[in-house]
Amino acid sequence: MSRALLPDLAPWRSSRDFRRLWFSGLISGFGSFLTLVAVPVQLKELTGSAAAVGAVGAVELVPLIVFGLYGGALADALDKRDLIVWTEAGQGLLSVVLLVNALLPHSAVWPLYVVAALSSALVSVQRPALDSLWPRIVAHEHLPAAASLNSLRWTVGGVAGPAVAGVVVAYAGLGWAYAADLLTFVVSLAYVVRVAPAPASHEASRPSLRAIAEGARYAWNRKELLGTYAVDLAAMFLAMPMAVLPFLADELHARWALGLMYAAVPAGALLVSLTSGWTSRVRRHGLLVLLSAAGWGLSVAAAGVCGDVWLVLVFLTVGGGFDMVSGVFRSAMWNQTIPDELRGRLAGIELLSYSVGPQLGQVRAGGVAAWAGVRASVWSGGLVCAGAMAVLAVCLPALMTYDERTNPHAVRMRERRAGAAGAPDRTAGPVGGRDAGTEAVTT
Repeated sequence: MSRALLPDLAPWRSSRDFRRLWFSGLISGFGSFLTLVAVPVQLKELTGSAAAVGAVGAVELVPLIVFGLYGGALADALDKRDLIVWTEAGQGLLSVVLLVNALLPHSAVWPLYVVAALSSALVSVQRPALDSLWPRIVAHEHLPAAASLNSLRWTVGGVAGPAVAGVVVAYAGLGWAYAADLLTFVVSLAYVVRVAPAPASHEASRPSLRAIAEGARYAWNRKELLGTYAVDLAAMFLAMPMAVLPFLADELHARWALGLMYAAVPAGALLVSLTSGWTSRVRRHGLLVLLSAAGWGLSVAAAGVCGDVWLVLVFLTVGGGFDMVSGVFRSAMWNQTIPDELRGRLAGIELLSYSVGPQLGQVRAGGVAAWAGVRASVWSGGLVCAGAMAVLAVCLPALMTYDERTNPHAVRMRERRAGAAGAPDRTAGPVGGRDAGTEAVTT
């Protein structure tokens, strides 16, 4: 029984590039979570305003939309590995800016917003390249397991990063948090540059507005994909509480718990990832996406109602678990059904679906907190999120009935991958610039 719950390590064993990207993402993700805590704390110290903290989401939004869509077209037209390398280096340079600003005698507010906008642009270019690379280096039948392992990587950093950041910021200072983030980007690059080149597919279109529109038309005609985007947008916009956590900790007289609050959602995701063996046996992915998003909303609502900090941490942890389940099955649906020549552009659209929501959610949370109070901002968003999932379940029958065994797009991609492999070892053939004899063993 316990063995059936353990994560499926097949992608780890079969793909050397998967392992390299996994370690790269683990390391840089840890540093990014340090900054995730440090920036709102610094803004709170400099401005004392919940709206100012929530405004970070607003300045990140435009670069996210523009570069997410164009980044998807670039990922289809250029070498994916090269895009990941250069954007990772750019993120490291932004960490230098944050570090220098934190060390000034009088830190300025505006560099925090500028860095947030530029970082959003770089992530928006990198993520489509990274997300569209997984189906190339992992066998089709191992993609749900790969999604779980990538979630495990993210959650390890998500638990350790905020927990450590809370201590570092409180006792060592913001500069140390930004310096550690810079170091993680340096180490991450050492892994990424060793990944095999991944040039564009010959069927891929050149980056252009027409190419972006082609991807959008494909997504529009796939109603089950539209459903995954709508679910994630609604869940994150309505029930993302991160922007107001520094103020919630103050209201609960538990400033010591701020790092734990930031770590609670990733901790719940980590628990799911560590027991994710069951996900490879689920076939009704769409149904799990909806039910899990509703569970996320109800958990956040419960956290907003509670006046005890330990119960708040428990409900945030439960919510993180639900959010992870939803994310695993959304990723599986995307990776198992989208053709390679469109994968980058669709990954750009996916990036918008799971990133625009949190950014707008920060603005919503900060605005409602300034108007109605911090706890009201949290519990009201969670309740509306759960209600929205009930409405979407009625409006999205294609998502509710999705079955990866019978969905025509999933069947077509499975047959296409099998034909391309042409051998029992599904990952041994060339991947990008890799030689056929290379061992078939993310950020």
